[in-house]
Amino acid sequence: MLMGEYEHTLDDKGRITIPAKLRDDLNGHFVITKGLDGCLFIYPMDEWRKLEERLKALPMTNANARAFARLFLAGAQDVEMDKQYRVTIPPRLREHAGIDREVTLVGVSTRVEMWATERWTAYQQSAQTSYEEVAEKMVDFGF
Repeated sequence: MLMGEYEHTLDDKGRITIPAKLRDDLNGHFVITKGLDGCLFIYPMDEWRKLEERLKALPMTNANARAFARLFLAGAQDVEMDKQYRVTIPPRLREHAGIDREVTLVGVSTRVEMWATERWTAYQQSAQTSYEEVAEKMVDFGF
């Protein structure tokens, strides 16, 4: 399970070093794509394959399904870590997430979210005020 919060800095070439605690689960090869809420999603290959199957199952006759699949897959990049456990974040994905230098990686069970640290801090501050309310609503999902 991917979990935890890790702060890192992008180097001048747009690379980030993947934290040791995430390396094994990401297995050196993974997919980065545009995420929701202004971040990037990082999927280990096994999780990406499961997600691909779910995307294939979406009805092509549904405009929302087509739009989601297009936008989600258009931003996807297959990446591999180098020998120093670094990956280059493509410029268009950095732009989508507002990533310039400071980055926070957040493990979220089956994926890692990559946030511009400033955005992550702002998101946490706004979400914290409603955290208890959201937790109460999670009962509807059997949590």
